Amino acid sequence: MKTIGMIGGMSWESTLSYYKAVNEGVKCRLGGLHSAKVVLNSVDFAEIERLQHLGEWGKTADILSDAAVSVEAAGADFFMICTNTMHKVADEITARVSIPLLHIADATAEQLVSDGVKKVGLLGTQFTMEQEFYRGRLTDKFGIEVVIPDSEQRACVHQIIYEELCQGQVNTTSREAYLAIIQDLQAQGAEAVILGCTEIALLVSQQDTKVPLYDTTEIHAKAAVQLALS
Repeated sequence: MKTIGMIGGMSWESTLSYYKAVNEGVKCRLGGLHSAKVVLNSVDFAEIERLQHLGEWGKTADILSDAAVSVEAAGADFFMICTNTMHKVADEITARVSIPLLHIADATAEQLVSDGVKKVGLLGTQFTMEQEFYRGRLTDKFGIEVVIPDSEQRACVHQIIYEELCQGQVNTTSREAYLAIIQDLQAQGAEAVILGCTEIALLVSQQDTKVPLYDTTEIHAKAAVQLALS
């Protein structure tokens, strides 16, 4: 079994979901008392969040690069950045280590392609929804058309992530707002919707809507188990 390197803490609520998912995945595959071999470096999200909103992406890259170096030194065979947004600086991080990155957008896109989804809605932070590092990768590398909410809806999605979900708050009114946005994305032709922030699955799940949802935390963790046991 390969050792999974995790860069977590962004936020710790979703990192908890990652840790549970990879261990359940390994146990499901191997049975008995088996669990995943994991090296975790969990950063202080307050520091990362402040730099994000200041546009200091280079400084966030330095913090996460140091984390990647540490998990490699601790014996990780590959690593994951346990958040969608910070894949904005994935290239800077991978340049600092020799172990491969299991990219969250690639894992998600491969599942979409496998399922025959050609047009998808994307929910996430404003950084993820509006910038090209994520949706551009889905389109350029995998040929998937991406639609996003309008500006007011994007601001709503972003605010709920940072002010509620990252702080462990799950509110019914926020769930209803997200579900309405998901319906709007379907009306724009989206065949499915990516939950492109690792906290969103804390708020909405497949049982809440008939629109197919792709939980990036679940997909990323499943891909990690597959790679660890390959």
